[in-house]
Amino acid sequence: MGRIKTIARRTFLIGSAAIAGGVAFGYVMYKRPAANPLLDGLEDGEAALTPYVLITPGGITLITPHADKGQGAYSMQAALIAEELDLRLDQIKADPGPPSPAYYNTALSQDAVPFRSTDDSFIAETSRAIMDAPIKFLGLQITGGSSSVPDSYEKLRIAGAVARETLKAAAAQKSGLPVERLTTSDGAVHLPDGSAISYVDLAPIAAGIDPVSDVTLRSHDQWRLIGKPMQRIDIIAKSTGTQAYGIDQNPPGMVHAAVRLNPRRGAVKGYDASTAEAMRGVLKITAITGGIGVIADNSWRAMQAALAIEPDWGPAPYPAEMADHWQVLENSFTRKHRDSRLRDDGDIGAALSGANITEAEYRAPYLAHAPLEPVNATVLATDTRLDIWTGTQIPRFVQKNAARIAGLDTDDVHVHVLMMGGSFGHRLEDDVVRHATELALTMKGTPVKLTYSREEDFAHDYPRQIAMARGRGAVKDGQVTGYDLDIAMPSVMSSQMSRQGLPIPGPDAQIIAGAWDQPFDIPDYRVTGYRAEGLAPISSWRSVGASSNGFFHDCFLDELIHAAGADPLAERLRLCWHAPSRKVLEAVGEMSDWGSEMGPDRGRGVAYCLSFGVPTAEVIEVTNTKGGIRIDKAYVAADVGRIIDPVNFDNLMKGGVVFGLAHAMNCEITFAGGAPEQSNFDAYEGMRLYQCPDIEVRGLETGAKIRGIGEPPVPPAAAALANAIFAATGQRIREMPFSKHIDFI
Repeated sequence: MGRIKTIARRTFLIGSAAIAGGVAFGYVMYKRPAANPLLDGLEDGEAALTPYVLITPGGITLITPHADKGQGAYSMQAALIAEELDLRLDQIKADPGPPSPAYYNTALSQDAVPFRSTDDSFIAETSRAIMDAPIKFLGLQITGGSSSVPDSYEKLRIAGAVARETLKAAAAQKSGLPVERLTTSDGAVHLPDGSAISYVDLAPIAAGIDPVSDVTLRSHDQWRLIGKPMQRIDIIAKSTGTQAYGIDQNPPGMVHAAVRLNPRRGAVKGYDASTAEAMRGVLKITAITGGIGVIADNSWRAMQAALAIEPDWGPAPYPAEMADHWQVLENSFTRKHRDSRLRDDGDIGAALSGANITEAEYRAPYLAHAPLEPVNATVLATDTRLDIWTGTQIPRFVQKNAARIAGLDTDDVHVHVLMMGGSFGHRLEDDVVRHATELALTMKGTPVKLTYSREEDFAHDYPRQIAMARGRGAVKDGQVTGYDLDIAMPSVMSSQMSRQGLPIPGPDAQIIAGAWDQPFDIPDYRVTGYRAEGLAPISSWRSVGASSNGFFHDCFLDELIHAAGADPLAERLRLCWHAPSRKVLEAVGEMSDWGSEMGPDRGRGVAYCLSFGVPTAEVIEVTNTKGGIRIDKAYVAADVGRIIDPVNFDNLMKGGVVFGLAHAMNCEITFAGGAPEQSNFDAYEGMRLYQCPDIEVRGLETGAKIRGIGEPPVPPAAAALANAIFAATGQRIREMPFSKHIDFI
């Protein structure tokens, strides 16, 4: 089990990494632990035993720095700490804590190197360890990429164990008894005579001693929480309507703001605000980056005044019409635009020189994030301080950018991270905070809440990447023998990180994510990524590159299997060399009774995708009715190595399937005149409740590494649906949304 050998009271070292040669990024600097941010401002009787455990006379607060956007991250993090600290979840308060390098995401290095997630060789693991250094130096406190559980699993248990043993040491000092005779449970240290001393009462003593660093984590057979069904710590508040989100922030004296932004992302040549200025409740109208801001006495009046402004927008810095976006992608399949070719097994040229060649082209559109909670931020500015209340997945970027706008040091910018009502990647951007900061600086001393209208959110969202794929493949003797997939899309990482001032050199792994590293042993197998330039700015969307590539890769594999005359599940199993992946395929086959007779006008489709290190397989069953396709049933299995909470795992799996199916069926963002054409949910429908199938879930725990499950169920969903439609109708659908080609009931 993990051990921490040395620790100072004001610091907390988590884990270790082997840096080749001991010089990469300065080994000594890398090993130096980050300061504990909770120690600043502690009062008498309070103790911050690690950056994750704060004990005050009022109770115990567990710091949960990974943002919660509805996926249960706060509960998961609290449970990992409480498991070792011997607390019940009803005994604690969870708080995301302040932005701090101490909370950098150790799991980001897993996907930052060009090795398959199934590659656990020495060089692959060493490369991942090396990549942890720049991530630590940058202090990347980011929630995303299904990394919350992998990042938290060990270090939060260690944090709980360190706090537990330190509190026992404090109890030993208070009671005069040896530590070995003391035990802990339910937030107290228990003495041999049956008496107990609460952690709160021990805090003043614990604050004055060095944390006990030599700890051993408990074995899984001793766990009280991990792996057991849990009630999430926010369930009562959300069930009673008392959960506070960013949109609920309401400090005294607050005013409201709205924006009118250039939907073409171009310049603001000018505007006429005379009508808006005369409207009731309007307090101020001012130019902001990319548009115009309105401050009023309530949000409705601010939004109505923003609509009354007559702007003169500059042109879009990308193609104005949708057809031209697709043309850019078509023109990108050239050597000049090649971004990477990480998979090139065998001799694909020779394999494709025969007669039994299958070819296909696939398309995936731009997609909006469209979280249900309106995007918002509240900012209070003074000459010396900035307070920001918002939901965000990037608190340190928010802090840095707001400090730059306000002309303050980052230490003078206080980010209060709040629960989010959805994100799907939207809150990896911080435009709303930047705009709110600009507006708050015009009314110093007055809190300003900026709320994007739904229409402004759609217009100003950084959507999921548009993408296109072209496949060519060969079959022989009833088997798939050659597979060549070319994928063209803009770079998500370059677009997203450019807005944070971070250049991303080299290829973008997201262009081929969910395609190049699939564990299939096809003799001649090639996947090439091409970078499309000059398209609309984009951002991470739930499952990022794999969201479209899972559709491309698996649907084309399904076409080849059909051309070979093989069974879709049996041939995938024959090709698959990765044991956990085989098990999830076998699981959905068993769950769906694969191969059983379904009757006329019905079909099953199976799909598989390895994304974020998680092998995930899905089977969809459909019926072809006179009115259109009805989705009857969905089966999904995934292997994450360790399931923290079976209830939340089930919810996230089902939610991922619904999210993937809904967007595959009906959603797209298109451009006309340089602006998005869809402006609200009436034009971006998704899946209706009556269309949602019954979903059966199975979680496996055979993988060697701990993984997250927020995104992996999304990529196979579209492919499984498309494959099921083909099985029921004989019609191949190669373009999303499917509703452009077929009706759903």
